[in-house]
Amino acid sequence: MEFFRIKKDIPFMRHALVFNVISALTFVAAVFFLLHRGLHLSIEFTGGTVIEVTYAKPAELEKIRGAVEGLGYTDSQVQSFGTARDVMIRLPSQKGVSSAQQSEKVMSALKAQDDSVRLQRVEFVGPQVGEELAHDGLMALLAVVIGIMIYLAFRFEWKFAVSAIIANLHDVVIILGFFAFFQWEFSLTVLAAVLAVLGYSVNESVVVFDRVRETFRDRRFGKLNTPAVLNHAITSTMSRTVITHGSTLMMVLSMMLFGGATLHYFSIALAIGILFGVYSSVFVAAAVSMWLGIKREDMIKPAKSKDEAGGAVV
Repeated sequence: MEFFRIKKDIPFMRHALVFNVISALTFVAAVFFLLHRGLHLSIEFTGGTVIEVTYAKPAELEKIRGAVEGLGYTDSQVQSFGTARDVMIRLPSQKGVSSAQQSEKVMSALKAQDDSVRLQRVEFVGPQVGEELAHDGLMALLAVVIGIMIYLAFRFEWKFAVSAIIANLHDVVIILGFFAFFQWEFSLTVLAAVLAVLGYSVNESVVVFDRVRETFRDRRFGKLNTPAVLNHAITSTMSRTVITHGSTLMMVLSMMLFGGATLHYFSIALAIGILFGVYSSVFVAAAVSMWLGIKREDMIKPAKSKDEAGGAVV
């Protein structure tokens, strides 16, 4: 299915160097903010108190969130779990204040709103658990990167694998840079979005690389050099890119606008990842593969002679 077809190839690679410089500067800026400001980690990583309450009727999360923030817990998390009547509240730890004292303050504020609220559970999550979550998250990220590299190296060529990993890490670091610059809360849901972006971005790179391989092998394009082949491959996938990423971005924007506070930063991370994923597949992955010297011979294995194939030469 195609919404449109571009008849003349767009010369993307003519501007590859300029966009690569922009990408490098953006990447360096993201790393700077990560090192200078750091991530605003949620209590899932830093530790805190988890309070579970239940209501006689469906809970009004905005009212609950307002009551909790009114106590001074601006970094709190309020979300439904299980049923619409069950609510989980996460509070950051405070020096000199126990979990029991925090739960008493919160329950007093909630009972002032609705007498039907009942305390189900109070639990303290220590920073050690947060460190384990951060470690496990980094290991998951590393495993995904290694898996993608191995997959692309077997499916295509090692130059494509290196290009795709550089492009994917470019996307991930820029997402983290946005969160560090604006000090948005980085939670487990955001980490899940980052991992999703890795898979989503590499999918776009695979589509482009697959079309590059087809173009190299097509005799009709035998006279095209590598930049021209890359231009043709990217141009021929533009309609598919618009359909796929446009529909996905619409869904993500819907989550951002109507999903509430729970999905807000998750959808922001996905939106940034989708936009930069398209950009990196064209101006990072394809361009880097060109700088690495990808050529037609890498895609077409030379035919073996009869001697090499084990046949006798008469």
